[in-house]
Amino acid sequence: MKLLIKLATLLCGIISPVLMAHNSASASEFVGVRQISAPSKERGSDLAVTVWYPADPGGKPVTLGESVFFVGTDAMLEAPISRGKYPLILLSHGAGLGGTPQAMSWIATPLAKQGFIVVAPTHPGNAGANRSAAETMKLWLRPADITATLDAIEKDAPFKDSLEAGKVGALGLSAGGNTVLALVGARIDPIRLASYCDTDALNPSLCGWVRQSGVDLHAMDMKLAGRNNEDRRIQFAMAIDPAPVDVFQTNTFSEVSIPVEIVNLGRPGKIPRTALASGIAKAIPEGKYSTIEDASHYSMFGVCKPGAAEIADSEKIGDRICSDGGGHPRLEIHKQLVNMVTEAFDRALKTEH
Repeated sequence: MKLLIKLATLLCGIISPVLMAHNSASASEFVGVRQISAPSKERGSDLAVTVWYPADPGGKPVTLGESVFFVGTDAMLEAPISRGKYPLILLSHGAGLGGTPQAMSWIATPLAKQGFIVVAPTHPGNAGANRSAAETMKLWLRPADITATLDAIEKDAPFKDSLEAGKVGALGLSAGGNTVLALVGARIDPIRLASYCDTDALNPSLCGWVRQSGVDLHAMDMKLAGRNNEDRRIQFAMAIDPAPVDVFQTNTFSEVSIPVEIVNLGRPGKIPRTALASGIAKAIPEGKYSTIEDASHYSMFGVCKPGAAEIADSEKIGDRICSDGGGHPRLEIHKQLVNMVTEAFDRALKTEH
């Protein structure tokens, strides 16, 4: 458990309502959640996919993302989807403790409440009982999971009839941010990825796990690592504390053709090198960069339960999973992030009237 939590700490990773109109989305009082499957030829199996959506009353109350450490988020299982057309946000989660769609419910649920359909596949091997250091390091497979999910949601009733045509965005947190950057056209450098764990300078927790698992990145088959994973259906992308960002071919960022917003969590000089993305934002023609200085990489986790920090200490985790680096509570940081993300996707995807 200690190793899983340590890995997770480095990988995971005023809203204005929009009035209902033809071909547009509106804020909803209720959020529904459903599970669907996305066939994946590359994985050789179906992906488990979680969908959050604006809902009418009904369904069964559920709490998603709750653990011994973190408070969960409420939604209504199998609630009827509200009538209307909604933009789609493809959500990519991190690895380790943040390695499930449910762990991202704190941001997915309010986005659905504000008139988006949010859909997130489970990236195989990145967390849980089947976690694998080798699979986690196959970063080039994650974008294909998102593309397969988009293929599935566009065909899945009732969601296919509730999607606003051509309004697709992507949001990634931590390792999911790496995924989103690949989806918009950035390409991984196989040589950089192979040498990522040659020392502990970039990511000691992750690389310690990789070595303990007997994984030699130099021996890993990376013939597909440098491929182009761009999905041109995506119109806008946002990455929050993307990691690792230092495994890309830097020249490919200048070829990104859509707007991309990147948010780093922490003060300048305190942001881990493997997540620092200010230079990447500058290299993207329509890139935008901002920081939340009172936050940390841990701020992407759920709100900590009372006593969670003490439990982490008793496990000798060594990472302050309940610390946010400043004087603001995590709940306030989450509200700030939700506002930033909602406003960004509103600008990019909501139909103007």
